Amino acid sequence: MTQPAFRRTPLDADERARSEAGFVPLVTEHLLSGGRFRVTADTPEMVELFQAVARRVGETLQRPVTSYANGRYIVIAFAEQ
Repeated sequence: MTQPAFRRTPLDADERARSEAGFVPLVTEHLLSGGRFRVTADTPEMVELFQAVARRVGETLQRPVTSYANGRYIVIAFAEQ
């Protein structure tokens, strides 16, 4: 017997807002302590979510923050000045 394929359901607007708000302090803490944050982001939705988090972290810290994704991970770090 074959296993059914794993299927993700998209985040609704409320889940996305809560996720973004919840990840901002975590990413901020990682940037301040280690200079970068890396997380699995293997779907366009997750990349979008963490790019929004990166923008909010930059606004919070009032420092330029960059993010880059490769289809498997997204890395958020301080931008070179």
